[in-house]
Amino acid sequence: MSDTDAGPTVEPDALRTPIVAVLGHVDHGKTTLLDTVRGSAVSEGEAGAITQHIGATAVPLGTVSDMAGDLVDPTDFDLPGLLFIDTPGHHSFTTLRSRGGALADIAVVVVDVNDGFQPQTIEALEILERTGTPFVVAANKADTTPGWNPRDGSPIQASYESQSEAARSRLDENLYEIIGDLSDEGFSADLYWRVQNFAKNVGVVPMSAITSEGVPDLLAVLMGLSQRYMKEQMAVDTTGPGAGTVLEVKDERGFGATVDTVLYDGSVRAGDEIVVGGTDGPIVTEVRALLQPRPNAEIRVEKRFDKVEEVRAAAGIKVAAPDLDDAMAGAPIRVVRDRDCESVIEEVESELAEIQVSTEEEGVVVKADTLGSLEAMANALREAEVPILRAEVGDIAPRDIAVASTANKEKHRVVLGFNVDVLSNAEPELDESEVRLFDDDVIYQLVDEYEAYVDELERAQQETVLDKIVRPCRFRVLEDHVFRQSDPAVVGVEVMSGTLKNNQRVVKWEGSAPTRIGQLSGIQEQGEDVSEARSGTRVSVAIDGPTVGRQIDEGDELWIELPEKHAKILEQELSDDIPADELEALTGYLDKHRSRDPFWGK
Repeated sequence: MSDTDAGPTVEPDALRTPIVAVLGHVDHGKTTLLDTVRGSAVSEGEAGAITQHIGATAVPLGTVSDMAGDLVDPTDFDLPGLLFIDTPGHHSFTTLRSRGGALADIAVVVVDVNDGFQPQTIEALEILERTGTPFVVAANKADTTPGWNPRDGSPIQASYESQSEAARSRLDENLYEIIGDLSDEGFSADLYWRVQNFAKNVGVVPMSAITSEGVPDLLAVLMGLSQRYMKEQMAVDTTGPGAGTVLEVKDERGFGATVDTVLYDGSVRAGDEIVVGGTDGPIVTEVRALLQPRPNAEIRVEKRFDKVEEVRAAAGIKVAAPDLDDAMAGAPIRVVRDRDCESVIEEVESELAEIQVSTEEEGVVVKADTLGSLEAMANALREAEVPILRAEVGDIAPRDIAVASTANKEKHRVVLGFNVDVLSNAEPELDESEVRLFDDDVIYQLVDEYEAYVDELERAQQETVLDKIVRPCRFRVLEDHVFRQSDPAVVGVEVMSGTLKNNQRVVKWEGSAPTRIGQLSGIQEQGEDVSEARSGTRVSVAIDGPTVGRQIDEGDELWIELPEKHAKILEQELSDDIPADELEALTGYLDKHRSRDPFWGK
């Protein structure tokens, strides 16, 4: 994967490490892949060949070359290696932002070859497409293919060719299922060694995080893509004032609130003045200490971090400074150094403004774990045409319940929480209020759950309205079925269309006007009292008011009288919710009225 056409020459010492995010569905092997890269790097390289940062693992080019063997010739590359984000999943990807876009330069989507695409796989692809981030697919767990004979650490093609025909065939079937799924999501894809143009096609790398088969291929593809397509954007001034993104806000003993940060430009030094995005606006403070984890062997000791004086991009670092309690995950962090502090504050404010969610006077309350996921939630809700009243980063607090409870519509008295907890002091308020909580760690599932709730709510409301509203019905008095002529008249009828309900007024059309002839006071079917009769049934009815032979006769067509307001609601709001025969009765009734008054019931 050498690069003979990489564009203008850039000095090697000015190139930063490409940032690689790892995404995919739960249990498909994201963490195992990262552990494998780390473990292989340690075993292949010299002591300290990898650097464990906060939230990231740096694997230098020499170590990548050792792990990838013949697939990566270090003389073909100017880039210093790869920086893997250690907190795999959407959380890190939607959190990591740089100047309004995704911070990760390239992504790996891990897919279990046996399970194929799952909800979080699809969501990962949607995020990547929306942010325009290039990616490769790691088709993981190839070693679980029945009949597979593992070759630890081997490039995948050599391992594949050594397998039985039956094992190759089974793996091929799963791989082409994944390639087909990618096509369904709008991506042209093929096995990586068949891809001619990675700018137009997604490479699929079969691999196993457990046996390391295919890991050399994955590293080679990541290095090749970074070198060929991203070299220019890797050119940064590593000595200039740093720019990064807050990954998490954590309390550390002896330091108080600290921010885990991914630095993607410039440098940060102990003593630097910095500006950090916070819940109430930019925070201006001074770096008290820069902390990096101690090597793995020492991770259990009480002093878990080493202090360093300076860190250069790209890297993960824990920044300890005063007043960071209100810092936000996903917010920008900027070093002031030789610049005007006010201009840096404006820079941070403008970035925060880019991510602000537009809200309305009526809508739902949304809480998310980071600014990036809040933005992703807002986009998903906007697509679903769900209005947002309030949208903030952080756990669900009592004031969120209080705000949600003020909504006029029941469907808006909800809080949608993505990857957040309910604070203990908010739980009693939630239990005592009418506010419904929906929480999930997959955005589109969260939106689907809410939409299903709204559908159920609206259906229940419509059923309540239908119970209170007069239903349309046309029925006919049967010949030879007069059981009593008056007080009340008792006759046999056939329901022609609609629903015949007791205690409703009855009309008969004479010319173009309806004449009220009485009111139903009883319905019997085969001698049993019933409250209603549906289309196609024959029942006997008691009608208070008319006398058979005067106001009604055998063979007459009668109708239930519909108040104009009810007819309007049925036609304009409930026509999709009533049976076809009721709709037929309604249409017939409206047609009769509108032959005399075209605007009746409108």
